[in-house]
Amino acid sequence: MTRELVYTGFMSLDGVVDSPGGTAEGHRSGGWVMDTEFVPEAYSLKDEELADHTALLFGRRSYEAFGPFWRESEDHAAYQDFPKYVLSTTLSDADLIDGWGPTMILRSIEDIAKLKETDGGAIFIHGSAELARNLADANLIDRYNLLVFPVLLGAGKTPFSAADRDKQTLRLRESESYSNGVTKLIYDVVH
Repeated sequence: MTRELVYTGFMSLDGVVDSPGGTAEGHRSGGWVMDTEFVPEAYSLKDEELADHTALLFGRRSYEAFGPFWRESEDHAAYQDFPKYVLSTTLSDADLIDGWGPTMILRSIEDIAKLKETDGGAIFIHGSAELARNLADANLIDRYNLLVFPVLLGAGKTPFSAADRDKQTLRLRESESYSNGVTKLIYDVVH
């Protein structure tokens, strides 16, 4: 049995995942999540996911952005001891973030395919839009856990490929709408 690979993220209605919490990535509308009325139940998906997490997978840029912050964040303390995997052709072991649990560098999409064949539970991808696109094109994503925000950003990073490829069918597992306009959508990829 293969491990499930899950993409999870905050997304605008037009599919942009770029800079939800701030302007660090230079997106002109950065911080769009913070501009949405805070309704605690709209974020319950993040707590629910913790029961499924057994490992984290990042692209290099997301790892470098999230790692230093999440290592110190009480909100992300549960991630501390999860194994972490980073897809990068340039990072070395000396570049890994100290004090943030076990981390392994993977060099190719093929390495991720091999990781899926190992024992263990679900591997979650946070951020890492380019990685998600490449994994979807390789038919390696098994599930999308999305919180869709009621904003249109027009441009930015998306986890969905624009490549001319065969149709990929999704099956809705769960959905819920909240008073602030955020919608939870959980889709299984039909392989």
